Amino acid sequence: MAKQNGSANIGFEDKLWQTADKLRGNMDASEYKHVVLGLIFLKYISDSFQAKYDELLATQETDYTDPEDRDEYMSDNVFWVPAEARWESLIAKAKTPEIGKVLDDAMIAIEKENKTLKNILPKTYSRPEIDKSRLGELLDIIGSIPLIDKAQSSKDLLGRVYEYFIGMFASKEGRSGGEFYTPQSVVQLLVEMIEPYKGRVYDPCCGSGGMFVQSEKFAEEHGGRLRDISVYGQEYNATTWRLAKMNLAIRGIEANLGAEWADTFTNDLHKDLKSDFILANPPFNMSDWGGNKLKNDVRWKYGTPPDNNANYAWIQHFIHHLAPNGVAGFVLANGSMSSNTSGEGEIRKNIIEADLVDCMIALPGQLFYTTQIPVCLWFLARNKGKNGHRERKGETLFIDARKMGRLEDRVHRVLVPEDIQKIASTYHAWRSNPDVIASEGKQSYEDVAGFCKSVTLDTIKEHDYVLTPGRYVGAEEVEDDGEPFDEKMKRLSTQLYSQMTEGEKLDAVIKENLAKLGYGEGANE
Repeated sequence: MAKQNGSANIGFEDKLWQTADKLRGNMDASEYKHVVLGLIFLKYISDSFQAKYDELLATQETDYTDPEDRDEYMSDNVFWVPAEARWESLIAKAKTPEIGKVLDDAMIAIEKENKTLKNILPKTYSRPEIDKSRLGELLDIIGSIPLIDKAQSSKDLLGRVYEYFIGMFASKEGRSGGEFYTPQSVVQLLVEMIEPYKGRVYDPCCGSGGMFVQSEKFAEEHGGRLRDISVYGQEYNATTWRLAKMNLAIRGIEANLGAEWADTFTNDLHKDLKSDFILANPPFNMSDWGGNKLKNDVRWKYGTPPDNNANYAWIQHFIHHLAPNGVAGFVLANGSMSSNTSGEGEIRKNIIEADLVDCMIALPGQLFYTTQIPVCLWFLARNKGKNGHRERKGETLFIDARKMGRLEDRVHRVLVPEDIQKIASTYHAWRSNPDVIASEGKQSYEDVAGFCKSVTLDTIKEHDYVLTPGRYVGAEEVEDDGEPFDEKMKRLSTQLYSQMTEGEKLDAVIKENLAKLGYGEGANE
């Protein structure tokens, strides 16, 4: 189980953010984002290079290694950094008026030497609207992130700073910030549910790559290896695609995000992919998605989605790309669970009849920067009895988590680790064989009124194929206090009458005081 919640906390990152944010001046958060994240990435590139450089220098005499041999770095998957782009060279010029051009040139030089970074790095530091003295200060701040001796530790530290800053920028940008960022606690829940230990992980609307980062963390925390996961993604926004490439590079995650940014519906870059795991947070209720051009698309096996809403286009795209034993977990607006407009109800019926809906979760509101309305999580499974799991064909688990989470500030809520653990463990207990659960000393699945309910396909039919958890889980049981009903009514009635009598006395006192002040009844007539 992941220990972090909300944003990663490593002790100094909040102070680092506050200091960096003060230097923003009048620049929009959306613009400043690329300035700061580009510098953090540059620091990561330099730190990784320096760690390898020091290692080669230490063995130069015995192993005849050359710290300036480019091949030594490339063979170890370390980016080659030309001398003029190394951090010490940049810091030496941080206080000069030319620092903007120096940084742009450094980014260009790094891209030239590392083909996988071509057209990825920001090269806008010399723009007139960027205050060069503040830019120099920002370099000093980013430079305060310590260089760790071990490259992996440095990578993890800088990766967490990068991730934290992405979340903070999403908060600052508000609604538009959600286009590249899914709240970490929601991603953690998705990952804990589908457990991507090993296999192909796909996100066709990957934003800044948070789903992949959490999948990698999950695999490593559960004894897996980074190379056990193959990452495939796609992103239609050019600047967000670049953010994702940097985010994954800083984590050392090799990913196929396509040669460029592209629209998933009209230009599917992974047409032949059948993935073991799908994790996604597609744009909610997307109206202009090009559906009028895709009427006979092979993906619409369960019905043609409406032109004015892409929700069921996304769902069918996910199903199309699932392997025979694949599992998908994704976020959608609540309306997707019950809408009957423009044929959506018929598509949902066909998906349910195909026994693909494994679990539905209703989440609390205020989790997202894009919207304050509640959203839901869908989980689809090609084979509900796969890999020795309990046979759950013809059944769907409903979980109502609307009361969970805590407010992180006045407008944003997060799911705490206990919430994530409760939801995920309930799902896994439901999917696991009872004898396996017993042998591991874990509690077997049971319906809990107001929280979870295992429902048959026939019951869902009776509810007109609506997938809203609140319809099925019922009301939370109220603990019986043991007081007989008649006695309770007498006690409460006596208490009520006593309060009403006290109220009448208080009204009389108020009227008397108003009369003394000349505001008695009829005084204004």
